[in-house]
This record gives sequence, structure tokens and C-alpha cells, in this order.
Amino acid sequence: MVIQILFLVIFFALMIFIGFYYRRKAASVEGFVLGGRSAGPWLTAFAFGTSYFSAVIFVGYAGQFGWNFGLASTWIGLGNAFIGSLLPWVVLGRRTRIMTNHLGSKTMPEFFEKRYDSKALKLISAIIVFVFLIPYTASLYNGLSRLFSMAFPGVDYTVCIVIMSLLTCVYVLVGGYMATAMNDFIQGIFMVGGIVAVIIAALGQNGGFTSSVEKLATAESGGWQYVSFFGPDPTFLIFVVLLTSLGTWGLPQMVGKFYAIKDEDSIKKGTVISTVFAVIVAGGCYFLGGFSRLFATVDPASGKPAMDGSVVSYDRLVPGMLENLGPVLIGIVLVLVLSASMSTLSSLVLTSGSTVTLDLIIPLRRKQTGEKGKMLIMRILIVFFVLLSALIAIYQVNAKSGSSVTFIANLMGVSWGALAGAFIGPFLWGLYFKKTSRAAVYVSFAVGVGMSLLQLVKSLVGFDFGVKFLDGVMFKTSLHSGVFAMCFSLVLVPLVSLFTKKQSDSRVEEIFSCYKRTVTVKATDVLKLEDDEEK
Repeated sequence: MVIQILFLVIFFALMIFIGFYYRRKAASVEGFVLGGRSAGPWLTAFAFGTSYFSAVIFVGYAGQFGWNFGLASTWIGLGNAFIGSLLPWVVLGRRTRIMTNHLGSKTMPEFFEKRYDSKALKLISAIIVFVFLIPYTASLYNGLSRLFSMAFPGVDYTVCIVIMSLLTCVYVLVGGYMATAMNDFIQGIFMVGGIVAVIIAALGQNGGFTSSVEKLATAESGGWQYVSFFGPDPTFLIFVVLLTSLGTWGLPQMVGKFYAIKDEDSIKKGTVISTVFAVIVAGGCYFLGGFSRLFATVDPASGKPAMDGSVVSYDRLVPGMLENLGPVLIGIVLVLVLSASMSTLSSLVLTSGSTVTLDLIIPLRRKQTGEKGKMLIMRILIVFFVLLSALIAIYQVNAKSGSSVTFIANLMGVSWGALAGAFIGPFLWGLYFKKTSRAAVYVSFAVGVGMSLLQLVKSLVGFDFGVKFLDGVMFKTSLHSGVFAMCFSLVLVPLVSLFTKKQSDSRVEEIFSCYKRTVTVKATDVLKLEDDEEK
């Protein structure tokens, strides 16, 4: 246990040092929330990637979908890399940075207010963020419980939650966005190195890649379909790829990274860096999970994985693959998963705290709040969000099966779909389509949140819609309803906009004028452009 503790002490000390190093950057609201819009390509790309991939993916999703799809689960990681990382940078990155700076918006709700001239939209979207980010934040702790019990047998997992919460709180409260971004960069390096080392070591337990694939193809391990190109259930695989990839286009903690990037050159570089990072981390996680059947057997009664003579949850699969790797690699894995969790946690609580402060509390206050007052409220709320999510996680770990914690677990499952389903259409079309209407945004909010709540009701009480398409396709799982919610948002926003009242032409032209702004370049740059044209 000494090696694991040493790894953690060094890791935590580094995080705290960075938090205090960047405290001067967090002296103002814009500095605290966006780092003064001065983050370079490496910091922004790693902040995007580490906010995207948490312990939920490494432990939960990699185990569950690796078991269900075999090696085809690697498509999920590649979808995350190209649909969830590359395309958002290409489609949203530049236009988001330019328009949010032009409008002076620091959060997604504030963008909706200033883009569509509606304070009501800001308040409603802030409430949606508040309601659905808390359970999502609490879910980050779940993936740690299995790994923590493996690395530190006999130690109460609550200790891990408390330590992780306190340390995240410290560096976010002290250093704000820049401390979070720098820590994300360092944590991202741990994640890249860790996943490569773990894959090599895990496959080595079965004689390497070729031998592992041959064993996975045997009937005892599941059969040839688990090494096939699209796995045993290609349709469900597509839904998983779409939800986990397309969702990043509408999540406030993800697109918020584009608000803070320094310049256009940083966006171009960040696009490449973020995509490569996602290919290694997400692709590696799901690729590793695809071999989970070699480390567990199928329980004939339930069809679920079984270890040590008993049926286990999917969250137990990846830790089970790693428990014989030795103390050094287990220490690396522990730091890897802590990195993934803390980076996502810091991004979520910073997003939650700034959104609720700037878009909900301050607008509802009668008296004017100064810069120091806003900073104080924001920091108090960050502590509140970290504390609340930690309490939910502790309660969930300690609750007995069949308790009311089921509600929390289901709410975590629909939070991603609710946020992305509500926001993806209004945000994307708001950047590109001048005729996007305020009514279309309301429709998207209603559809995204409404479908997620219906899914929650169906999951909790087994509600039957009585329609095959709804019960068997659209609301089959939270993955299905989430994908449909996002697709509806993307289609309904432009469609409803065609038949509803538009903003005034003068106001729209003023908003989109930021894309037509004339800039002055050095003579050397002009000459270079002329030379290129002649060639």
C-alpha cells in the first residue's frame, strides 16, 4: 500500500501547488470563470478532453459496453474522438469564441440571453443546468469505489470521497479556471500514459493482443461476435456512440472551453491535440473494456458477469482486470482514474457555480452586486455543489439495495440527455442561423427536459406508453431517449424558427457582425498570402 499512497501524495501536492500558483489569475469574475480568455491550445485541448472522460467512462462504461459489444466497443471511443472531439472544435470552436466574446457572455445561459434577447431563457437554462449537473457530478465518484477498495482493502471509501472533494475544492476556489486548466493538462498526461501502460499489462496477462483476441473468440468467452467488426448488437452500438459523442455539442461544461481559448491559431492546434488525446484515452478505455470477458464468466441465469463464484456489477469488470498487475501499475491506475474524476469534477462545479451565480442569483437580487460579491457567492456555491455531490455519492455507496437511492441513480442516467437535448439545437443554430427564433429555443428546452423526465418516470415505475415505437425504441433506455432528444432539438429549432417571430433584422445583423470584422495583419503575412495565391 506504500507505493499507492506515495503516488497519491505526490499527485495531490502537485494539484494544490498549481491552485495557489494561479490565484492571481482568479482575482476577477472573468479571470475566475474564463481565465481572462487567454488559455492556449494545449491547456484548452486537455481541459476539453479531461472534462469529457471521467471515471464513469474508464470504469463504468468501458466495463458495461466492453462486456456487451466486445472489441466493437472501440467504436464508441473513436466516435468520442471524431464526433465528440474533432467536430465540435471544427464546427463550434471558432464561432463560439468570437460570438461569446462579442456578446460578452461568460456562460451558456448568458449566451442564450444575449443571443435571443431574453432574460427568461437565461433563468430557465440556468435552472436546467443546476438541476441536472448535480446528479451528473455525483456519478463521478461511483467509478472510484471499486478501484479504491481494490487498492486499499479495508479502508472506508468515504475517506476517498472526502479527500477528493476537499482537494478539488481548494484548487478550484483558489486558482479558478486557469488552475483547473493547468491541472487538467497534468492530469491528462497521467491519463494518456496510464491507459497505454494498463492496456499493455492487461493484454500481457493473456499472452498479448493476438492471443487475447483468439481467447475472446472462443465459445467460453462469448464467441466470434465479440471480435467481429460491429459486435453482437450494431443498432444499440450506434445509439451509444451518438449519445456519448454528440452530447458534448450541447453540454455547458464542454462548450465553455471554447469561450476561454486565446486566439484562432490556438483553436487550430487545439483541434488536433484534442482529437489525438481522445483517440488514445477514449479509444484505449473501450478497447481495454472489450477484453473484459476474459476476466469473468457469464452467469447462465442472468447473463451478467460473474467473478469468484458470484454475480458482479459491470463496474467490477475493469478493476477485476487490473487487480493482479502489481502495486506500481495499480498506483498508476489509481492516479489515472483520480485524474479523470477530479478534472471532470472541477469543470462541472466551476460551471455550476458560475452559472447559478451569474445567471440565477445575481439577476434575481434587487440590489446591485459588485465584483467581490459575485466572487464570494460563486465560491460559496462551488463548495455547496462539491459537498452536495459528495453526500449523494456517500449515501449511494452506503445505501442498501432497493432503497430510494434508485431515484438518484436513474436521475444520473438521464442528466446527460436532458442537458444536451435541451441545449444542442439552440446553441449550434444560434451560432450559424440568423433566423433562429426565441420560440424555437423554448421548444428545444421543453423537448429535451420533457423526454428525460418521461424516461425517468418509465425507469422508476415501469410506465407503459402503450405504443411500440415509444416503449421499444424511443424510450427503451436513457441512451435511446437522449439520442432522440438531441436529434429532435437539432431538427425542431430551425423548423419552428421558420414559422415563429424572429428577432429584428438590425439586432441580428449586429450580433453576427462579429464574423465580418476587419482585422489588420503584418505585411509579411500579406506577402505570404500573395505568394501562396501565385503558386
